[in-house]
Amino acid sequence: MTDARNTTLETHGFAAEVGRLLDLVVHSLYSEREIFLRELVANAADATDRRRFESLTEPGLAPPEAAKVRIIPDKPARTLRIADDGIGMTHDELIANLGTIARSGTRAFGETLAAAKPEDRPSLIGQFGVGFYSAFMVADRVEVTSRKAGAEAAWTWASDGQGAFTIAPGTREEAGTDIVLHLKPDADEFLDPIRLEAVVRKWADHVTLPITIARDGKDVPANEGTALWRKPKSEVGEQAYAEFYRHLGHIFDQPWTTLHWRAEGALEFYSLLFIPGSKPFEPMEQERVSRVRLHVRRMFITDQAELLPPWLRFVQGVVDTEDLPLNVSREMLQSTPVLARIRKAVTNRVLTELKTKAKDAETYATFWENFGAVLKEGVWEDSEHRKELAALLRFRSSAVEGWTSLGDYVARMKEGQEAIYFLAGDTTEALGRSAQLEGFRARGIEVLLLADPIDAFWPDRMDAFDGKPIRSVTQGAADLSRLAPLDAPEGEAADATALVAALKAALEDEVSDVRVTDRLVDSAVVMAAGGSGPDLQMQRLLRRAGRADFAAKPVLEINPRHKLIAALAARASANPAGDAETAEYAGLLLDLARVQDGDLPKDPAGFARRIERALAVSIS
Repeated sequence: MTDARNTTLETHGFAAEVGRLLDLVVHSLYSEREIFLRELVANAADATDRRRFESLTEPGLAPPEAAKVRIIPDKPARTLRIADDGIGMTHDELIANLGTIARSGTRAFGETLAAAKPEDRPSLIGQFGVGFYSAFMVADRVEVTSRKAGAEAAWTWASDGQGAFTIAPGTREEAGTDIVLHLKPDADEFLDPIRLEAVVRKWADHVTLPITIARDGKDVPANEGTALWRKPKSEVGEQAYAEFYRHLGHIFDQPWTTLHWRAEGALEFYSLLFIPGSKPFEPMEQERVSRVRLHVRRMFITDQAELLPPWLRFVQGVVDTEDLPLNVSREMLQSTPVLARIRKAVTNRVLTELKTKAKDAETYATFWENFGAVLKEGVWEDSEHRKELAALLRFRSSAVEGWTSLGDYVARMKEGQEAIYFLAGDTTEALGRSAQLEGFRARGIEVLLLADPIDAFWPDRMDAFDGKPIRSVTQGAADLSRLAPLDAPEGEAADATALVAALKAALEDEVSDVRVTDRLVDSAVVMAAGGSGPDLQMQRLLRRAGRADFAAKPVLEINPRHKLIAALAARASANPAGDAETAEYAGLLLDLARVQDGDLPKDPAGFARRIERALAVSIS
């Protein structure tokens, strides 16, 4: 069926962010111009892989047996063509893929580019999904002619990179894509087949799809296309590993660790996996799936087989098996026991490697700072591996510098201490100054400081470690009564009976209880969680998510040794019936407790007025 779309030339403006992005790519990455070829070749190989995968369920879409990427320099015309036999693009896909940026905006790209070292800048193009635009580093005009597999119509996208592009009917005999670069006057080097071969060898030698370069009327192979993962470890050098790792992720750092092994026996597969040495530029929360590539007998099948659980999604690499058919379907990928066994074996192998690496605290700290928050997701959602993951967790602490483990914490526990205590919040710096810690510090009890969003969740699933319950300090106030402070508290405790009654009456709609506490030293008040509800950090997250109906009312605790509480207690005793000022002070105390815990007052404007009135009274 032919496309009945209007056959006249269409002109479109780039999405706003593309124009700025083109300027950044062309001018800020000018010294690394050769990477444009890496990006275009990688895109061509990916398009062919996608076509092969689609053909598993639609055999008519299968690419030619001799599918390859062809690089064709034309010196007289001063053009460079990159042609593939891939999935191709429709009219609308050309506009969507080449006229907008779906994954990353200019702001993030620009900020990261400004902060990056010059030698690290080439990695930004691949990581931000803007590889196609690198063509404008060497070309003053780019034309893309593409025909979608299964369609009869071809379309040509063209632009000079100056703010607009055109779409018109094109001509292509078979499905796939041709990208023609009209090279700039200073880009003659990329018309030289020898120079092009050197670039391919440097950046794309591990692409398993054949890559050829037209030279003297012949297509000359330009890459080895070696299945590196099938080679014995003894035959692969560190440089080869690094180049393949960079090819997989379009990044330029060194892998933190490399796992290369062959599984033999009832289940046979080859695997080459990498844990990156740095965080990706794009947040890992955007897509919680593993992208490890599945191959069958060297042939790429999919990167959507979810060979690792979501909490190991930072791992990159390849798994290649003989135990699945080449025409494996999507349904089979979900249900076959072979793949389930492979998933289990690969997950266990990665965990074993992490356990080994964790013995070197300094080396492991690098990994933890990059991916610890992701690994903690496994404690929340994966009961099978929860115990193993617990030993891999690392935390900041109120008692020691650097990172510490749960095992180290238990070894330092105070005599008579029954639980492992933690405090969750937004930043470790704020947590370290929290009033919540005062009573624990006074008793020499260490508290773990948890500042990742996932920290509000996982402790509920792993309620104990080494036989010790794990408890939030906002829920552990009662435990302190069993342990004496290291030093006797200063000052006498005021009789706050009347004050407690007055505060309960004034705050009955805001709190579940008001009580005297001995876990404060310097602060007048502190919030605590109710006996059966979630801890305070979880309640804050619920309110921020608009789920206040699920957040229990907190408890307000007061320090009877604090001068402010003592003065208010005396006032309440003298006036048991209470007055308007007592209610005012009650609201002020509750807001002070909220602010101390990193929350906003319920009524910020009202809080400000209360502070102003209190200051005016104290000054006058």
